[in-house]
Amino acid sequence: MSDAAKTEKKKPKRPVPHPIEPINAQFWEQCHNGVLHFQQCSSCGKFRHLPRNMCAYCSSPDWEWKPSTGKGTLFSWTIAHMPMHPAFVAEVPYVTGVIELEEGVRMVSLVRGAVMEDLELDMPVKVEFEKVTDDFTLPYFVPA
Repeated sequence: MSDAAKTEKKKPKRPVPHPIEPINAQFWEQCHNGVLHFQQCSSCGKFRHLPRNMCAYCSSPDWEWKPSTGKGTLFSWTIAHMPMHPAFVAEVPYVTGVIELEEGVRMVSLVRGAVMEDLELDMPVKVEFEKVTDDFTLPYFVPA
């Protein structure tokens, strides 16, 4: 076995969500297809994230998945200097941000490719995807 193969074998696997509710599994399945989707209420038109069965604005149970533009702004962030999992050791320091998307929803995600000193409120970002396993793809954001 080559040294590279030994190193790869020792590298801890990244954690992935294991949704127990079908509605959350649908969100991750769409990410795996490389497009960010959010629920949109069929009654009032509001978008929502995290996925749920009822609109928080009008209480309607009617909704459908709509593709996102994948564009947004940095609403808030923190810089992690201690890895939260062994798989992230090589990535510290890394940025975890709250992204406000054009659809009006906010989501927490990694922000990659940004110079930490250049981070600022309302910095434009766009979604990209990383295939973590054969069955799971993770959305993250980069400066736009």
